[in-house]
Amino acid sequence: MAAAAQTLKMVAHQLLDITMTDLSKPLAGVRVLELGQLIAGPFAAKMLGEFGATVIKIEPPGTGDPLRKWRLLHNGTSVWWQVQSRNKQSVTLDLRQPEAQDVIRKLVLETDVLIENFRPGTLEGWGLGWEELHALNPKLVMLRVSGYGQTGPYRDLPGFGVVGEAMGGLRHLSGEPGRPPVRVGVSIGDSLSALHGVIGVLLALRHRDQNGGTGQMIDVALYESVFNMMESLLPEYAVFNAIRQPSGSALPGITPSNAYLCSDGKYALIAGNGDSIFKRLMGVINRPDMAANPDYDHNDGRARHAGVIDAAIQAWSIQHPLEHVLQALHEARIPAGRIYDIADICDDPHYKARNMILEDTLDDGTPIKVPGIVPKLGTTPGTIERKAPTLGQDTEQVLSHLGIDTATLKDWSERGII
Repeated sequence: MAAAAQTLKMVAHQLLDITMTDLSKPLAGVRVLELGQLIAGPFAAKMLGEFGATVIKIEPPGTGDPLRKWRLLHNGTSVWWQVQSRNKQSVTLDLRQPEAQDVIRKLVLETDVLIENFRPGTLEGWGLGWEELHALNPKLVMLRVSGYGQTGPYRDLPGFGVVGEAMGGLRHLSGEPGRPPVRVGVSIGDSLSALHGVIGVLLALRHRDQNGGTGQMIDVALYESVFNMMESLLPEYAVFNAIRQPSGSALPGITPSNAYLCSDGKYALIAGNGDSIFKRLMGVINRPDMAANPDYDHNDGRARHAGVIDAAIQAWSIQHPLEHVLQALHEARIPAGRIYDIADICDDPHYKARNMILEDTLDDGTPIKVPGIVPKLGTTPGTIERKAPTLGQDTEQVLSHLGIDTATLKDWSERGII
């Protein structure tokens, strides 16, 4: 094994240095190998790439990542793809084939972070599990994202974001009381898992660099990433046997915080739940009696009378259009806002001022807007260095610098390995 690893390492050192050379980027020099598909794994790799990591994405030959065909397509490719895969290189490999598995082993020798979100056991079936890859490259950090994690009785079950959202407790709280639970609008379970994965990668890289250079495996489960966001759900059940229920637009136990209808049919979101904020809010709606009521001095008292307080705010907001309501509240330093759809977002001056709406073009020149980069680092901000790749765009370049000759590449192409 040691001799084979050394041989692979000698070949891998021939790999073209495609790492970004701008050392102002916090992850410059970090090499990421992405084996995942769709959302969770690729979203984590996207964030790492935005801050300077070199990301090589492995895709199935012919079809590529299924995300290429999700949602609305332009010239046959999802416009979502342009966001999810920016700053990445695309290499096509059929990971079921031994030749492709050997390529992964060579790449791993020069990889800092491997990201995968297959069902647990899939990589082990290809001879690419954690134990084997860690033996080849002890410095490797491996992020594994799955529905239920790498251990436990449910590990072998398929799990998409929707399942994680349900098992993590979010779906039960979504929607109106007495009605079926609803989606929160996007695949938030996948994205939350990606964010937890990025945190894990950064922690593991820091540990590796401070403790002898040994990497580790990061096990992220979709349901756990959602459950981690569930605030007081568990301790309230443990102490009070309370099972929190859907509450629509209200925030139970924190009063007032709700959506209030205005005279023009639009809703104002008003969060007057701080003690001093509540008194100012009562001044705006001309309810000095409520401001002076000692039962409402603190949140626990207000929460017991949430219906009365909400009714008073609603009686005021329904008399005025949304813009009047928001202006009055902002002047009184009361947190409030409108419900944004994507058209509102694109027209909003604050989004533009903070570079959250970026102008770009597709390969055929079609204009496109894409989200800006977060978080915003003051000294080393993230950047978009290259557009999302076409399928297999970088296969020949990457593989040829692994020492794979033209004849072999041609043979592999004919056999569907690349």
